[in-house]
Amino acid sequence: MKLRFLTAGESHGPALTAILDGMPAGLDFSTDYINQELARRQKGYGAGPRMKLENDTARITGGVLEGKTSGAPISMTIQNRDHEKWRGEEIPPFAIPRPGHADLTGTVKYGYSDMRPALERASARETAARVAVGAICKQFLDHFNIIVGGYVVSIAEITAQIDQIELLKRLKLAESSPVRCPDHDISKEMEERIRRVMEEKDTLGGIIETIALGVPPGLGSYVQWDQRLDARLGAAVLTVQAVKGVEIGPAFKNSQLTGTKVQDPIEIRDNYLSRSSNRAGGIEGGISNGQPIVIRAAMKPIATTLSSQKTVDILERKEVPTQYERSDFCPVPRAVPILESMVAYILADALLDKLGGDNMSEIAVRYKQLHKNEINGFRLDGKAHIFWPEGDEG
Repeated sequence: MKLRFLTAGESHGPALTAILDGMPAGLDFSTDYINQELARRQKGYGAGPRMKLENDTARITGGVLEGKTSGAPISMTIQNRDHEKWRGEEIPPFAIPRPGHADLTGTVKYGYSDMRPALERASARETAARVAVGAICKQFLDHFNIIVGGYVVSIAEITAQIDQIELLKRLKLAESSPVRCPDHDISKEMEERIRRVMEEKDTLGGIIETIALGVPPGLGSYVQWDQRLDARLGAAVLTVQAVKGVEIGPAFKNSQLTGTKVQDPIEIRDNYLSRSSNRAGGIEGGISNGQPIVIRAAMKPIATTLSSQKTVDILERKEVPTQYERSDFCPVPRAVPILESMVAYILADALLDKLGGDNMSEIAVRYKQLHKNEINGFRLDGKAHIFWPEGDEG
């Protein structure tokens, strides 16, 4: 693993901090782009009231000199404007865990005397730092014409019809939709469904599709379980709060078909190997195959609801209803840039694993030498091979 990042900070603390280590030197760097991505995270129909309070911007505190990365760790802070209401205040005890949150599990694990530290760190507020990291990774991938984007496929039972929409166009259409759905007719139905759930004092989940275009073949590996690209992407996506399911391509639909209807035929087009379908989602044997990478994530309805749920007051040792903590009604549209960030991070790391190098100049040279699925680019010799000679068992 070449890249790694850490985040720190609490939901109502002074600030969030992110440190990204391993980004090569010489990458042209735009803080404005990071702030644009942070603004995307705050937009989406169904967002809670906090989005009206925060106006996230990143302050670069290390690793960037004269607008370029230096090769040192990149550090960033994002101020929490809401912190002013909490600083110096005596906070009432929190002892009533909400079902579906980390209130109870975090308190059991860390032995807190109050449950608030669990919800403060487990909060999706932390994802603002991840989006900042993802924005840097996107800038790195952009140098190699790799595009990472996403859109909403469904909210609750309402599903978009997007099969006939070209992938790149889906991304553009999604950004002009309040719910980030490329199917604008269905978008209106999704908005109405969210409006109704607000009146019902409840929450909704949905499915998000994240795609990566221009990814070269050969990223990832099958030689060890933790190097498989699909495994790494799936794990990264599952770290996003409320995401409970992930598939590469239409994996669950594929499970209902026979083998001959699931595989992607290999063809020759203009001396390049090509595919007429992409049911594998761009990854075969844990390695990218040159097709668009397609990842689908299922988000459960967010656990904090205006309507109370059954729980227990740990201090009073009795069953009580939950107490409401401010949250979204439907986090799905806002989660799109968060999932994009996690995918961009894994792909940037996988590309650096493949290419090596410490600065953009040498990495660019190595990228040009990558195999691009040209039929004349293989080194097959057409000869029989004795892979395990007799007497060579050790």
